[in-house]
Amino acid sequence: MLRVIFLLSFLLTLSNAAVQDFCVANLKHADTPSGYPCIRPINVKATDFVFTGLSTPGNTSSIINAAVTPAFVAQFPGVNGLGLSIARLDLAPKGVIPMHTHPGASEILYVLDGCITAGFVSSSNAVYVQTLKAGQVMVFPQGLLHFQTNAGASTAAAIVSFSSPNPGLQILDFALFANGLPTELVAATTFLDAAQIKKLKGVLGGTG
Repeated sequence: MLRVIFLLSFLLTLSNAAVQDFCVANLKHADTPSGYPCIRPINVKATDFVFTGLSTPGNTSSIINAAVTPAFVAQFPGVNGLGLSIARLDLAPKGVIPMHTHPGASEILYVLDGCITAGFVSSSNAVYVQTLKAGQVMVFPQGLLHFQTNAGASTAAAIVSFSSPNPGLQILDFALFANGLPTELVAATTFLDAAQIKKLKGVLGGTG
């Protein structure tokens, strides 16, 4: 009996020694592919695991008539290393989250209010589009181009969750028209008219 108790105690000690419950991000250091380094457990507070920013609608007075309020690791250090994060979408009438990808995560959208038309394009160029009402959910696989747009006459809101604390973001329009890539190259690789490309560069801040 004593041998059994000793063995159980030894295994419990090993188990406790091997487990790291969390790794609250030390944002004073650089992010890495494996996440931020941890702050010392003695300095961790309950508030490191709480984010209150999603309770307030975002400011939709922008070119896209929409706002994203992220709770990624940079805003919410407690999710560091846990393989998840969350954000809020607010879309005014005619609001749109343009075609974009998250290289580092799959995404689930849960509609809170209003109607949202959302969709994604698969790697074989198949298109999946659905208009969602409050309470409905849609998933967007990692790395695929996808979008959300307000499908109603009133403001729409949604919560989106990700399978990474830092899902990454590349907006297609910005990638093409908000940088210094020469117009001639954009035209050659997209078959768009050069005049239209220059117009979009002017709107989004690109040059060339």
